[in-house]
Amino acid sequence: MSDGPTLTRTDDELTVTAGGTDIARYVLRPDAPAVEAPKPFLHPLRTLGGAPVTAVRPWDHRWHKGLQMTWSHVSGQNFWGGPTYVHGQGYVWLDNVGSIHHERFESVEEHDGEVTLTEHLTWLNSGDERWITEVRTHRFHSVDQGRGLWALDFATALTNVRGSDLELGSPTTAGRPAAGYTGLFWRGPRAWTGADVVSSAGHRGNDIMGTRADWIAFSGQHDEIDGGATVLAFAGTTSGAVPITWFVRSEPFPVFSPSPSFDETLTLAPGGVLALSHRLVFVDRMCAAEETRALAEEYAP
Repeated sequence: MSDGPTLTRTDDELTVTAGGTDIARYVLRPDAPAVEAPKPFLHPLRTLGGAPVTAVRPWDHRWHKGLQMTWSHVSGQNFWGGPTYVHGQGYVWLDNVGSIHHERFESVEEHDGEVTLTEHLTWLNSGDERWITEVRTHRFHSVDQGRGLWALDFATALTNVRGSDLELGSPTTAGRPAAGYTGLFWRGPRAWTGADVVSSAGHRGNDIMGTRADWIAFSGQHDEIDGGATVLAFAGTTSGAVPITWFVRSEPFPVFSPSPSFDETLTLAPGGVLALSHRLVFVDRMCAAEETRALAEEYAP
């Protein structure tokens, strides 16, 4: 295994570098319109070879930004950005879009071939009321130049500070079938539209939508750069009563979310905490089925 990642930092963003490649940029204070629900996000994420594996502000959904933690339906508020799905009306632009703010870092560590960031964030509703406090950790690790891969662990604890119950849902819990996106969300490069997607349960492509599986793997080819890459994503864990269910599309654009409330609403009582954890592995080539399963077994959290 090669040298581990290193970190550079400014007031507004952090960059993780490995083997001379900036593999991740974490934007702390985005300059985004309020309708996009401003929040911290990771973009670009890159393979060790430098190929991009995220997209930001695509024309179809300006609020899609790389890899980000968010929530589409929270007791009538929208921390996702854009219009809100309303049953019987479709997507409607409402004055209900909140925001997520980086407050401070608890720790920023570089040691033992890893970079680990733990931060405190606040979720404000559209009226600037504190509804959720969050403790979030990103861990960049397992950099392996020989095999062309690295891994990211994401963990979060969301605490209800509203003073009354929070109903955590999705467009599917609001009545739209197969649209249970919420939680950790990845938007892939436009070049990966129609890319190959498989799950540990044996489903492929858009058939993964609404299913449960330990992991999925997205493999696509790059524009401009020869070759392709694979993103292996694990469903991970939730402390909620609702199992993690996959929101996955490769068409009309590449996205996925290990959704914590795909088709069933979670109720978070005052002072209650929802803990989530996920792992992603970024591989600098398109992996065949046998290699994907071997990597999934090796890197299972």
